[in-house]
Amino acid sequence: MPRLPRIAVIGSANTDLTTFSATFPRPGETIFGTRFDLGFGGKGANQAVAARLCGAEVAMVAKVGGDLFRRSYHKKFCGVWN
Repeated sequence: MPRLPRIAVIGSANTDLTTFSATFPRPGETIFGTRFDLGFGGKGANQAVAARLCGAEVAMVAKVGGDLFRRSYHKKFCGVWN
């Protein structure tokens, strides 16, 4: 059986905060969204996940901030790798 490729990705890992609204705000206007999504991304993270889903052994190297999203990002990576 052939060995799995081993890939190291050095890149960004970001948490995207997205809200949706039926209208586009005018300059200076504050509007309320109708839906909110929290997503995991970053060019490096996206590449690492894609490589893992293709069957490679992947190591991800990224700087994770000290904010409240760091733990959720770490859990997300661990869920993809296992």
